[in-house]
Amino acid sequence: MNTPAHVVINLLCLGRSGQSLKPIVLGALMPDAPMVVFYAVEKLRGTAEGIIWGQSYYQPHWQNFIDFFNSIPLILVGLAIATTIGSTAGIALLASMLLHVLEDLPVHHDDAHRHFYPLSNWRFESPVSYWDVDHYGGIVSMLEILVVLAGCIFLWRIYRTRGARFLLGSIGLLYASYFIFAFSVWT
Repeated sequence: MNTPAHVVINLLCLGRSGQSLKPIVLGALMPDAPMVVFYAVEKLRGTAEGIIWGQSYYQPHWQNFIDFFNSIPLILVGLAIATTIGSTAGIALLASMLLHVLEDLPVHHDDAHRHFYPLSNWRFESPVSYWDVDHYGGIVSMLEILVVLAGCIFLWRIYRTRGARFLLGSIGLLYASYFIFAFSVWT
């Protein structure tokens, strides 16, 4: 799934009126943060798009870095620690990270993460992809857009503070910007 979609879905699932949304938003972003670092580094090196996603992405050092943040065992250890010390922000952040990882499982085909890293190198390669049209990416993308749109409208009605609405507007803008970027670079 695209990162802003994780934020919206995680807010729908975990957000409650009156609580801080920051840990949920941060937790929804963290599993994809290494991808942003990876992409920025490769672009700064002058690597071509086709090489970035066809070769560089699959280099072991990048895979380890990315999979560290998508590891169910490591997130569960963090969640156990946060629960033990009674950190509600830590619990919200790690629950949001776990939810992000579980949302990714059914929609990653050949770009699947090792969700049990470092205990296992196994990858669940779903027959469905959120982006690859050869694996229903067109359908999944349309469903994702509808969920994000409906989710933003619903959340806009629930969260009435200026900060929450600014956050929702930013997510919508980021989501639209991503698709504009993707279509201009990858098509």
